[in-house]
Amino acid sequence: MSANTPRQAIALTYDGVTTPTLSAKGDDDLAEAILAIAREHDVPIYENAELVKLLARLELGDAIPEALYRTIAEIIAFAWYLKGKCPAGFSDCQAPDQQDLPRLNGPKH
Repeated sequence: MSANTPRQAIALTYDGVTTPTLSAKGDDDLAEAILAIAREHDVPIYENAELVKLLARLELGDAIPEALYRTIAEIIAFAWYLKGKCPAGFSDCQAPDQQDLPRLNGPKH
């Protein structure tokens, strides 16, 4: 990211039933505030500038586009796994294959 490129952040809300929706977005100071709130509440942070740019086009409350369902589902599944959660109806949470997982709080790829 160059010095002239604003830092961006988005937040998604997912209730486990409906499509995830955009609940916050911002640049620079607002992006830092979104990230600080996430850290304060132990919300996993996934860093991917390209995905943020796509999602930042949405308006607050908009559902994620169908084209991103799989990507967002993989991120949510891994975040749930990190927190020891399972979707309703699953009796045993098993660790997903490491090579299939996005990197949370780690290097971008």
